[in-house]
Amino acid sequence: MPFALDDAALDLLFREAHTPKTFTGEPVGEDAIRAVYDLIKLAPTAFNQSPLRLTLLRSPEARQRLLPHMSPGNQAKTATAPMTVILSVDLEFHRKLPTLFPAVPGLKDGAFAEPAARERSGGMNATLQAGYFLLGLRAAGLAAGPMTGFDAEGINKEFFGDGSQRVLLVVNAGKPGPDAYRPRGPRLSFEEAAVTL
Repeated sequence: MPFALDDAALDLLFREAHTPKTFTGEPVGEDAIRAVYDLIKLAPTAFNQSPLRLTLLRSPEARQRLLPHMSPGNQAKTATAPMTVILSVDLEFHRKLPTLFPAVPGLKDGAFAEPAARERSGGMNATLQAGYFLLGLRAAGLAAGPMTGFDAEGINKEFFGDGSQRVLLVVNAGKPGPDAYRPRGPRLSFEEAAVTL
């Protein structure tokens, strides 16, 4: 096999991992999420940008603010997950670039001076980081339930009223509960997804 990881690690990250529909009541500790972030922040992005922001919803009050903005099919599992994370892009991420790269002149005022360029680059790189976050949760032995069924405008108003962030994805996280998994759905084959030129 062409992998540096053993089968147990590949099973944990990919082969046996599923999106859960139920969770146990076991809480997701702050140290676990901190460890996941400290791992995934090292994964590659353009210029090592870090535009992804995590809003951790643990309290019933925070969850109640989110639920009206979730699609009906996502409300019950979001209400019962031990933690829900709103993954968002910081549209002002470029302000931290000079502190990360003092030797790269012009990043703050040059490449990202235009809001459209910032939004495009921030969105793309935050989306990369969101994928890494899902794998990081799996690497920590947690199940991840990413969802795109929500009212983005409603979430943005409720949680990011100043307009500096924009929701990308909502993720339920925790230990999978009873009957958590449906059978794995089909995926495209290599031949269907790849072309060699």
